[in-house]
Amino acid sequence: MNFVTGLECHLCGKKYPAELLWVCGECLGPLRVVYDYASMRGVVTRKAIEARSPSLWRYQELLPVEEPKTGFHSGFTPLIRADRLAKELGVSELYIKDDSVNHPTFSYKDRVVSVAATRAVELGCEVFGCASTGNLANSVAAHAARLGLTCMVFIPDDLEPAKVLGSAIYGPRIFAVDGNYDDVNRLCTQLADRYGWGFANINLRSYYAEGAKTMGFEVAEQLGWHFPKHLVSPVAGGTLLPRVLRGFEEFVDLGLVSDPLPKIYAAQPAGSAPVVHALEEGLDFPDPVRPSTIAKSLAIGNPADGFQVLASVRQTGGSGVAVSDEEILDSIDLLARTEGIWTEPAGGTTLAATRRLLADGVIPPDESIVVLITGNGYKTSEIMRDRVLETVKVGRSVRDVEAVIGDDMATVSS
Repeated sequence: MNFVTGLECHLCGKKYPAELLWVCGECLGPLRVVYDYASMRGVVTRKAIEARSPSLWRYQELLPVEEPKTGFHSGFTPLIRADRLAKELGVSELYIKDDSVNHPTFSYKDRVVSVAATRAVELGCEVFGCASTGNLANSVAAHAARLGLTCMVFIPDDLEPAKVLGSAIYGPRIFAVDGNYDDVNRLCTQLADRYGWGFANINLRSYYAEGAKTMGFEVAEQLGWHFPKHLVSPVAGGTLLPRVLRGFEEFVDLGLVSDPLPKIYAAQPAGSAPVVHALEEGLDFPDPVRPSTIAKSLAIGNPADGFQVLASVRQTGGSGVAVSDEEILDSIDLLARTEGIWTEPAGGTTLAATRRLLADGVIPPDESIVVLITGNGYKTSEIMRDRVLETVKVGRSVRDVEAVIGDDMATVSS
């Protein structure tokens, strides 16, 4: 924490020590970590970063911990130049930032939890938990197991079975709450206040959110210390998008990148799109909605950082897109078919929004685009079961196969 100077209210600017705090005592605004950037200059350099291990901790000076304790293989996921998908969409330069292969639980949440879990230990938290729509619960449970922390995760009671199992395997106490994510979050806020447990995305949120910057850091580094012209991000609680922007801004401030900031776009499912509605209506804060979408990881009707998402999108000249569940499923299929990447509905939402932005002429086809893919399709496999070819049972001879594929296919195969 050599460069951390404390916490600061994002709304009124009141300053606090870097402790287990999450809201301002004056205005109830969210708190963010403040750094001494002047002292970082000349210390945080391209050369120093490139010499380090390929994990999120290669950017340690820009993260609010004293010493990393978990997540040594989290982050630094592939930035894939998606040429087959680009050809399909009629664009010249398209990249997929693929956190579906993040370690250890196959989502971007391993970034934020690595930071939150480390800080929880530093602050003396004996219980580590979260309110989650699935991916966060998986990551919190895994990192808690690695650190030997007592773990409590709270989820909506209609969560996908694979995501529930993906948490249970690590041995946490799991509480399935009769309600949606916003109900779960309210309950966890009360428990954090009463018992002092460390909840990754509640009373540790100031530190947790900083881990999301690393996705932005990596995009810039993997593009040769450049920014793309356009970046499309999913929006749920609102942690990711504004922190990616903050990461870009920090790289500019430290002299690591000199490009103009990219335009950043918010992608949400139509059944849970409070941020997109607020952008369309010119609001400063999103009005809460009751989610109804297959994209359960984005089904947050009252995003905690919604106002920060709005400010970030507007600052960069971006916009927001709400897409239907059918568009989400089509985009999951398209990404798998063209690039061999199976994403969950959050990634389908982001790609579907990108397709809409291109079709509407909002993003020019000859400018660089990065699409953020934040989770793995294996966790939500049941939604694609009716959209794939049926398995064909055959005998053990070539003739049995040829009877199914026909002479034309056999000729093509030869």
